[in-house]
Amino acid sequence: MLEIKHHDNGSKGEFYIGEEDQHLAEMTYSWAGSDKFIIDHTWVDDSLRGQHVGRHLLDQAVDLARQKKVKILPLCPFAKSVFDKDTSIHDVLFK
Repeated sequence: MLEIKHHDNGSKGEFYIGEEDQHLAEMTYSWAGSDKFIIDHTWVDDSLRGQHVGRHLLDQAVDLARQKKVKILPLCPFAKSVFDKDTSIHDVLFK
C-alpha cells in the first residue's frame, strides 16, 4: 500500500499520496470551528484507479476525526457517497 501523508496548518489540511509538491492522490479539508472539519475535495490520479485509494484517504480522515473527537461534514461528492453507503463511519458524521 502506498504511504498516505497528512498535512494540517490549523485551518486547512490534506491527506495525500506522493510528494508535497506533486500529489498522486489527495483529500482536502477545512476546519469549521473546533468541533468539525469539511471534506471538500478528493482526487486520485488515473495511475492509481481501482486500488481503493479514495477510500484509504477517507479512512485516514475518519481516524483523525475519532482521535480528535470531532465530526466530518462531507461536501465532496466522493466522501458523501461513502458516508451514505457505510454506516460503520457514521459516528464521525456531522448531522
